[in-house]
Amino acid sequence: MDLKGKKILFLGDSITEGWGASSIEKTYWSLLSSVDGAAVRAYGIGGTRIARQIVPSCEPKYDRNFVSRVGEMENGADCVVVFGGTNDYGHGDAPLGSFDDRTDSTFYGALHSLFLALLQKYPEARIVVMTPLHRERENCLVNEAGVRNVGTLSDYVRIIKEVARHYALPVLDLYSLSGIQPDVPFLRERYAPDGLHPNDSGHERIYALLREFLRTL
Repeated sequence: MDLKGKKILFLGDSITEGWGASSIEKTYWSLLSSVDGAAVRAYGIGGTRIARQIVPSCEPKYDRNFVSRVGEMENGADCVVVFGGTNDYGHGDAPLGSFDDRTDSTFYGALHSLFLALLQKYPEARIVVMTPLHRERENCLVNEAGVRNVGTLSDYVRIIKEVARHYALPVLDLYSLSGIQPDVPFLRERYAPDGLHPNDSGHERIYALLREFLRTL
């Protein structure tokens, strides 16, 4: 895909909203515009999850799960990039469920709903999925909300890849390829000082990987 002039939409959470970056201009998606000439629009809301929350969050916007926001996105796009899942692990309370689920109240089911909604709204676009980055405390038994985790972060990554594969959606596996691993002190300092949100260097690393990935499509 030649990126110049392509309309690319981004659906995500706080990383897409720009948390961790020094400015919006330093985010991974903004660089696709300033460097490569793509026409970009980001729909990132911090704290949001892919699956629907069972017990309402203290901050209502966190419960605006991804599929509920598809209708607010612009019509028409050459590409739509989905980047989420870390908050489902970090403070969500929805069970993982099973592959056959078709309900927003499980992680499996919410992915099915999300991908189908995007495929229906953007039938001519490439729908691209990015897996979560490594983060601190990614193997904990209890998450940030005090809810017993139903899986490790790697379980969420595996499920994202499984459901995306079912719909033949290309996946950029940042969990495996980004080189961002906060458990390694010098990598944390360089790319994600708070253990979750990439800084400018982290966003630049995501941008470089995504840029090359999109060029192969």
